[in-house]
Amino acid sequence: MHEQPLEGPLVGEDGEVGYRGVTACQAVGISYRQLDYWARTTLVIPSVRDASGSGTQRLYSFRDLVVLKVVKRLLDAGVSLQNIRRAIETLRSRGVDDLAEITLISDGTTVYECRSPEEVVDLLQGGQGVFGIAIGGAFKEIQGSLSHLPAEPATGPQPVGAVAVPDGNDELAARRARRRAG
Repeated sequence: MHEQPLEGPLVGEDGEVGYRGVTACQAVGISYRQLDYWARTTLVIPSVRDASGSGTQRLYSFRDLVVLKVVKRLLDAGVSLQNIRRAIETLRSRGVDDLAEITLISDGTTVYECRSPEEVVDLLQGGQGVFGIAIGGAFKEIQGSLSHLPAEPATGPQPVGAVAVPDGNDELAARRARRRAG
């Protein structure tokens, strides 16, 4: 039996490379206590080798570390661990096995899966679809719509009943201006 190094990647039973819990914690920026709790409560299960009794070490794959980092970032953004757990459970129930392959976004409370630029799904509302509005897209759309519509010059407040004429031939406005001046 050969000794495994204490640092760096280790090799699991099937030859896959894995990382010990201490290394995972350092790479992700979490405490060992968090890592242990998340593994025991099946939030993030080490995919190379799970602990199987006293003396065995959990081994995390690189993808496991990515998922751990996403969980940490969601926590840092203010999302509760309960909501993170619900979001991950929703993804797993839909058959998403590789959480490292998806894009998650959050507003600090809810977790959304971004499937495409047009499709975002609220993972805490049972996968209910939501929509986003791209301000840049709305800006361009309005510019296009206005390109063939008339515009009025902004010449200040108009008196009630006065009609502004863009070419400057407004006789009523001219008479009022003369009256104010004289």
